Amino acid sequence: MLRDFCIGQGEWPQAIPRIVADSRRHFARWPTTREEVTNEGIYLVSAVLLAATAIPASAAEISDGKVKIGILNDQSGVYADFGGKWSVEAARMAVEDFGGKVQGAPIEVISADHQNKPDIASNIARQWYDTEQVDSIMELTTSSVALAVQGISKDKKKIDIVTGAATTDLTGKQCSPYGFHWAYDTHSQAVGTGGALVKQGGDSWFFVTVDYAFGYSLKEQTAKFVEGHYPLGATDYSSFLLQAQSSGAKVIGLANAGLDTSNSIKQAAEFGIVQGGQRLAALLFTLAEVHGLGLQAAQGVVLTEGFYWDRDDKSREFAQRFSKRTNRMPNMIQVATYSAVTQYLKAIDKAGTDETEAVAKQLHSMPVNDIFTANGKVQSDGSMVHDMYLYQVKSPNESTRDWDYYKYLATIPGDEAFLSPKESGCPTASQ
Repeated sequence: MLRDFCIGQGEWPQAIPRIVADSRRHFARWPTTREEVTNEGIYLVSAVLLAATAIPASAAEISDGKVKIGILNDQSGVYADFGGKWSVEAARMAVEDFGGKVQGAPIEVISADHQNKPDIASNIARQWYDTEQVDSIMELTTSSVALAVQGISKDKKKIDIVTGAATTDLTGKQCSPYGFHWAYDTHSQAVGTGGALVKQGGDSWFFVTVDYAFGYSLKEQTAKFVEGHYPLGATDYSSFLLQAQSSGAKVIGLANAGLDTSNSIKQAAEFGIVQGGQRLAALLFTLAEVHGLGLQAAQGVVLTEGFYWDRDDKSREFAQRFSKRTNRMPNMIQVATYSAVTQYLKAIDKAGTDETEAVAKQLHSMPVNDIFTANGKVQSDGSMVHDMYLYQVKSPNESTRDWDYYKYLATIPGDEAFLSPKESGCPTASQ
């Protein structure tokens, strides 16, 4: 009496009424005898059970039938090359490399420009979470923005993964059980660049510090001498650099990023600071800024990154694929965004659901092995611990081809580069 039903994936909700209707048509009249009632009941129950078994278990566990990731960063301001649209492209690469689906559900990437303003970022985050069915927000360049969005994500029980901001508060006093810090932080930059120069005799520092959360956090991690503060997006650093030059400090630490760092280095070159014997320490300077500035101005600058495209064969292969899409090589922010998206999708796949608690549990427990890092580990405070690398920018004569910008100096082991949960001050972290 039971017939075969062919139900395609995604058709099961519509199929149940059809199955039941077909069972009604099977009987020309309502059953009256005990045998007919029994047969009809068996047929109906069997049909509904068959329909239930046709439900893909994975589809039932993915909210809204899709996984939606938002890349929220600066796409038009001082950090547009630092992450920007290139991070969006890296996220799309990650989705494509993952196969475009997770647990049978399609994956979508959207993006927006927060203009380095926490209020704009907060409004976008709320809209994405409340009305646009975004499951996770990532990248979040600018520490003040990242802190604001992580707070919203925590309240709404959503996962955020920060690759573009630096402050250790994200995994410290303002940590979240659903918040993750992926690429670097102010401590890793201080241990890398600052620590290396101190070992080389740079025991007096003058800091030129951008006036917002990131700058103060970075300076706090490295501070040895005196400092000057300027507003984000300033274009004239001459007064601060002249103070630094006349201070007699052995090292001038640039506690800034993006175009701020590039412009600071350019003006320092004009003042002959490096030629005068002082060292320039760019505490957050990436491949994108070196490229924009050029080797003539950037040569000799010491910096720390978590990724360099010419590190090994795998990094070169990935970088070439990225370059074909963007006409540029990726920096650590962009590759870390690729890594974060990939790991988030792996966590959903392993959990069998995109439910926040289940995915966060997997993110905390799974090792990170991908193009960005090998054997990375996520601590209970949300910090992803991995090795960092100290580089010096080559001179024009040392560079042999396009994007050949870095000279490797040292590896900073992850356990040295990042704070432990006990040291981080995260109130919810296990020690």
